Amino acid sequence: MSDATLSLIVLAVTVVLFVWNRLPVTMVAISSALVLYALDLVDLPTMTSGLGQSVIAFIAALFVVSEGLEASGITAWAGRLLSNLAGTGRFRVIAAIMILAAFLSALITVNGAAAALVPVTVSVARHAGLRPSKALIPLAYAASAGSMLTLSGSPVNVIIDEAADINTGSGFGYFEFGLVGVPLVVVTIAITATIGHRLLPIRESLSLPADFSSYVSTVVDHYELDASGAGDQTFRLHVGPESPVIGSSRRRLELADGLRAVGVQGQSGKVLSSGHELAVDDVLVVYGRRDVAESFARANDLTVEDVIGRRRNRGRLIDRDLGVSEVVIPPRSEWIGRKAFPGMVRAEDGLLVLSVRRFSSDVGPKSVELAEGDALLVHGPWRVIDALADDQNLMVVASSEQLRRQTIPLGRSAPRAGLILVAMIVLLATGAVPPVVAGLLAAVAMVLTRVIASEQAYRAIPWQTLVLIAALIPMSEAITDSGGAEQLAKPIVDLVSGHSAYVLLVALFVLTAALGQFISNAATVLIVIPVALAAAGDLGVDPRGILMLVCVAAAAAVLTPIATPANMIVMNPGGYRFGDYWRLGIVIMAAWLVTSVLLVPVFWPLS
Repeated sequence: MSDATLSLIVLAVTVVLFVWNRLPVTMVAISSALVLYALDLVDLPTMTSGLGQSVIAFIAALFVVSEGLEASGITAWAGRLLSNLAGTGRFRVIAAIMILAAFLSALITVNGAAAALVPVTVSVARHAGLRPSKALIPLAYAASAGSMLTLSGSPVNVIIDEAADINTGSGFGYFEFGLVGVPLVVVTIAITATIGHRLLPIRESLSLPADFSSYVSTVVDHYELDASGAGDQTFRLHVGPESPVIGSSRRRLELADGLRAVGVQGQSGKVLSSGHELAVDDVLVVYGRRDVAESFARANDLTVEDVIGRRRNRGRLIDRDLGVSEVVIPPRSEWIGRKAFPGMVRAEDGLLVLSVRRFSSDVGPKSVELAEGDALLVHGPWRVIDALADDQNLMVVASSEQLRRQTIPLGRSAPRAGLILVAMIVLLATGAVPPVVAGLLAAVAMVLTRVIASEQAYRAIPWQTLVLIAALIPMSEAITDSGGAEQLAKPIVDLVSGHSAYVLLVALFVLTAALGQFISNAATVLIVIPVALAAAGDLGVDPRGILMLVCVAAAAAVLTPIATPANMIVMNPGGYRFGDYWRLGIVIMAAWLVTSVLLVPVFWPLS
């Protein structure tokens, strides 16, 4: 059996295992590389060459940049702007979601855009009275279309660009993809916004992302906080050096009518007993009306600190510097038995306790010994709020990271993240440095400027995707070197022989798009590129146009949820089934076929 036939058999088995979808795709890809090595179809350097490809580093860098944009609040800001502009009309909402998805995908890859915009899309859809199932597939399809706008829109674009550079000596410019990408985006949005609602299913979402758009008002109501100042509130009264309350204990202190003593803390933050004699810099926590508390403070040389108003930016609970967190006391917590009361400040980190609830009821303005299951609402700097997730003595109700990203449209790091993004785009567009260098510079800058921590950068990298691409690169090499590509290309060449080059474009589009519905589009192009180049060589046409057509066809992975990670990302939040994608997807794919076959020869002549 010839090497070409062996390589094609390995390819066929690999594709079948991908479609079967019972084994991890990365294990299938790695196993295929090992089989190729065992059959002596590739040598050891070729088998491991994928790990050293610059495309791997570039893709990883783009996901780090995407994480920086989301962490800085730029994505949330765009979502809020989108919601305000879209209003509640179905056509405008779907079009606005898709425009944002396409734009963001062009900057931070299709998968990064889909992941970042799922919570935004759900929030906008809810605001407009739409089911998320009517908006999330359009999000994924628009992101796929938007990936064709720039070089950084998709790993596929980078792979195609490198193939063009290697085989023709001329890669594609950063915005050159947009020559066909812009029409694809327009066509996709037009079809989806007009007839998409008839082709999309009505599903109940299975795992909607947390929606924090009304979090603050919900927390104020649940914990019975009166942020208006009209009712009774908690106040911290700091004892001054001339205060007549010095030497008095809390139990003997005569408070003004309408005030109630809640607790006392010393300078170190230690909770003091009711018999403790007040001293300078002690803090007396009281509950009552603002006017009464302020009057009592003036008469007794006490400085008033409004607990509910203990924040910046006109009294908002959450801003760029300060946030809130709901925590629950778990079993065996060291906090069990500790005294706590609304208005106390934790000595270790300055966290302010706004409210304590037990058995779903507010304990009221009094000191209690914490018990298993008690819930506390705390307020403080975001770095302290974030650290609560690592405290084994507490259970954090909601992710502070997601809360911050959705409720603070533009964080303090947003200008830095935006500047880094613009700089990366300029470097990519001008070709001043190789794409991988521009991406790595931007990723490193995101960490060095503290837009994100190094741990966040590592978490943002889709290691499964990178391993998959690296493991399939030897497959592409084996098919090319063994002559397997020529064998695959021969039926296509025979089919189009004597016909217009447009027939070749259609055949390659159908082949690439068909494979792309069941395996990764990155894997698809790695398999199809040698076939396409062989066909182009036999027919004597310019490979650049052929490669761009393959790139478009690979992006048209819209018929199944396993076609792209973006489709998978929206599946559970939308409550979709496997067969929900093809109804709208087949219309989109047909439109892409017509658009690309007509436009690619115009911008990249085949002769």
